Amino acid sequence: MDLMNDINTLNSSPFSHFSPTIYTSSPPQPMAPLQVVMSPCAACKILRRRCAEKCVLAPYFPPTEPAKFTIAHKVFGASNIIKFLQEVPDSQRADAVTSMVYEAGARIRDPIYGCAGVICNLQKQINQLQAQLAKTQAEVVNMQFQQANLVALICMEMAPQQSLDNFISNPHHNNIGYQNNNLNFYEENISLNSLLEPLSTR
Repeated sequence: MDLMNDINTLNSSPFSHFSPTIYTSSPPQPMAPLQVVMSPCAACKILRRRCAEKCVLAPYFPPTEPAKFTIAHKVFGASNIIKFLQEVPDSQRADAVTSMVYEAGARIRDPIYGCAGVICNLQKQINQLQAQLAKTQAEVVNMQFQQANLVALICMEMAPQQSLDNFISNPHHNNIGYQNNNLNFYEENISLNSLLEPLSTR
């Protein structure tokens, strides 16, 4: 009887309602890949269209240079730019875009002549510079000719003075030469007298 009372007491205890709980750690969830948000190129942004992955305009009109596409689009139009780039080899497309932007800018600045006016002005400057260069070269040749004549004239004027200086600077040599000349003249007179003497005695 006492045993039954103890069992009933345990069943009525508040701790009898708790059951052991086993906690297990769940495996880590894989991280979702980061989504890289690509900014549309300047052309697609201005045209308000979705920039495709293989957009032909994206490599040449980056989003940081919207004015570049605005200028070209204003003169040529987007469809013509795309058509032109598709007809050009990949290695020449960058130069083609640079040329289109320059031509469009020239046309905006000068609606009548465009880049032809720029070329004409540059050609005029080249002709003027070539004429100025030819004139300068002719002046240089003339100055060289005058310098050569001046040097020749100075040499001619210095020649007699140099001979006089040599005569003054070496008088002993000059006296010997003078004495030799007198001796030769004296010997010639003696020879001449010896020839004339028999004739005078006849």
